[in-house]
Amino acid sequence: MSRVLHVSSGPYAPPVPARELTATSADGARLHVEVHGPEGAAPVVLAHGWACSTAFWAAQIRDLSVDHRVIAYDQRGHGRSPASPACSTDALADDLEAVLRATLAPGEKAVIAGHSMGGMTVLAAATRPAFREHTAAVLLCSTGSSRLVAESLVIPIRAGRSRTWLTRRLLGSRAPLGPVTPLARRILKYGTMGAGSAPGMVEACARIVHACPRAVRYAWSHVLDLLDLDHGVRELRAPTAVVVGLSDRLTPPVQARALVAALPDCVGLTELPGIGHMAPVEAPAPVTGKIRELVTTYVQIGHVKEDA
Repeated sequence: MSRVLHVSSGPYAPPVPARELTATSADGARLHVEVHGPEGAAPVVLAHGWACSTAFWAAQIRDLSVDHRVIAYDQRGHGRSPASPACSTDALADDLEAVLRATLAPGEKAVIAGHSMGGMTVLAAATRPAFREHTAAVLLCSTGSSRLVAESLVIPIRAGRSRTWLTRRLLGSRAPLGPVTPLARRILKYGTMGAGSAPGMVEACARIVHACPRAVRYAWSHVLDLLDLDHGVRELRAPTAVVVGLSDRLTPPVQARALVAALPDCVGLTELPGIGHMAPVEAPAPVTGKIRELVTTYVQIGHVKEDA
């Protein structure tokens, strides 16, 4: 099982869930699921990214759970979900379906928000029956569908084979991250956050990422390297909003703009100046606000687009 290293107090500490459960995926993988907020409220499902955990969504959970039912889960191998030998986009889709079935009533629809690999999870699940049954609208945040390594800006040199090779070696490194030191915080901030990110934000993200086991981080890096979910973008029929930080080096704005161009029902692109890859932590208000807007428009009012 993954180590869990959370910020224990302060504004970045994750709230205590109203209840916890285990969802079982198609291959038997067990997923840690948290439910926050009133049971009868409009549901929101949060899927975190690579090397993160439910703790990544602390700001959204704290705000939304006042008047929403917030469902957050640890991707397999992350947080409190045990590691699994199956690491693939199909496994991600299986896991999301399992969470939706375990937490939502038949036919009940939620807003599903995915950050980074969580957004890729949504794209992988776009054609799945449980996903279509339970999805009212989607937020894709700091994510992409293909060419992740080639278009990453983490290595500050001209695009081409050399940059792609170096990026692949960096993101796919087997090296342990070790303790959260001042140098580790500087490296993480450069790669994943905007220059103006507050020290507390950087510390919170560093603790979450450093808690991800090295073997899990390495295994999923290969899935991201080979990612091709362009077909999932074209099949995502739910109303979908896209958010990206203009200083995102991991999934830069070119990725978000490609999603917007290909989505069948895009309902807006929000570009956040000065914000990096960790937008839900760096810019919690606009990210949470966009989720609230989607709930108000597509869940509470009941305007749900029917599958074609």
